[in-house]
Amino acid sequence: MGPEVLLHPGRGIPFPGLSGQAANGPQRACAALAVRALTCGKTLVSSRSPTPPFRLERSLSSPAQNTTATCDTSPESSSRRPVIFFILAALTALPSLSSDVYLPALPDVAGTFTTTAIVVQLTLTSCLVGMALGQLAVGPLSDRLGRRRPLLTGMTLYTIASQACALAPTAGTLIGLRFVQGAAGAAGIVIARAIIRDLYQGVKIAQVFSTLMLISGVAPVVAPLFGAQLLHVTDWRGIFTTLAVLGLLLIAAIAAGLLETLPVAAGRTHGIGLTQMRHLLTDRVFTGCLLAAAGAFAAFFAYLAASPFVLQDLYGATPQTYALLFGVNAAGMVGTGQLNGRVLVRRFPIHHIVTAGLALLFLAGLAMLILATGLLGHPNLAIVCVVLFVLISSLGLLIGNANALAMNRTSHAAGAASALLGSSGFLIGALVSPLAGITNSATPMALIQTLAAALALTAFAALTRERFTTHSHEQASPAN
Repeated sequence: MGPEVLLHPGRGIPFPGLSGQAANGPQRACAALAVRALTCGKTLVSSRSPTPPFRLERSLSSPAQNTTATCDTSPESSSRRPVIFFILAALTALPSLSSDVYLPALPDVAGTFTTTAIVVQLTLTSCLVGMALGQLAVGPLSDRLGRRRPLLTGMTLYTIASQACALAPTAGTLIGLRFVQGAAGAAGIVIARAIIRDLYQGVKIAQVFSTLMLISGVAPVVAPLFGAQLLHVTDWRGIFTTLAVLGLLLIAAIAAGLLETLPVAAGRTHGIGLTQMRHLLTDRVFTGCLLAAAGAFAAFFAYLAASPFVLQDLYGATPQTYALLFGVNAAGMVGTGQLNGRVLVRRFPIHHIVTAGLALLFLAGLAMLILATGLLGHPNLAIVCVVLFVLISSLGLLIGNANALAMNRTSHAAGAASALLGSSGFLIGALVSPLAGITNSATPMALIQTLAAALALTAFAALTRERFTTHSHEQASPAN
């Protein structure tokens, strides 16, 4: 049976302000895309045609069809994919390197400026806030100007800000510069996701996100260790200089190895970012996926904020044991992410995997809540560790797949979509982190994780159920 192209008139998200270059002759544009799909022998997920009433789309509901990616007939482009993936991996690790690599040096920073730990911790908070707000600005901008120019500009500002942090004369100056560093580094985070949407479609997006989760899971563990080793040969100012050197290397790699992935002919947006985001948020499926990812991030940041106290002070783990447990849990998340990308998305509908991941997260959070409240007595460390391992491992089924489903909803505003997905995670983290340690018990952490999972599961099921059910019926229909 030959390849199948499904034409769904009126479906998808209309975006105002699109370039009119390809607006003439929508039937010709769709026919050309269909011929291209037949020539490549692949099923298209969605078209780049900027004409809203006509959009080529493939459901992710049927696992049998979850096997194709973008049809790329350019040998040069194919040969560049490993280089591009390396750049994307480095950009994915940038948040952890920026925020975590200097954590071992926080006491030294406090000593240099003769200030309190709370003031020094604001340098971390300002960086995270900068990353969140920066994504909201840069994402839509990349839909208008393309990916390459905003990325190079952002990395240049990141490099300058990193070196400026190394020269900061006061704690207040460092806090402000860390905000600039985070906002500039946000360009790498948000545009990396948009580039993935430019290059890949359908289930391939989930596979790439799952692979990059290997970086996301390992980087928070490796970054503080790397920072501790740097302190043997330099001080905290040297750590920021190292980040500046990293920025220079990324600029060189992007300039040499990354071509523009969103050409003008693909249809760039001309509207303002808020308009694109508003249209995205009116799409039920995108919003459901956004809330699913937000629930996963809420559970993860609650764990990051409270687990040192919970495991060490309440359940008696030594600092060395805690570091080991943290690494094991990170390995669990990476492992499920790799299992998802290599096996699960090829056999099961992606939205079913997200639902199963949310259900597993809820059950693990509920189990942790029961343990924290003492309904079964005071549990030992081993039981708590098993529950937390299951909880964190479930995130490997959630974050990449929820992002893939959301990013697959649009090709014309991938930057705006990436901005909403990324900034929501950072803002959720800033919100739940202080709440997770509000009392001297594990109950706030477990309660946040349970409620976040329950709300995310409910929202995802309610907002996406009709959409995926409809597509399942369409795939079974002889007319398709």
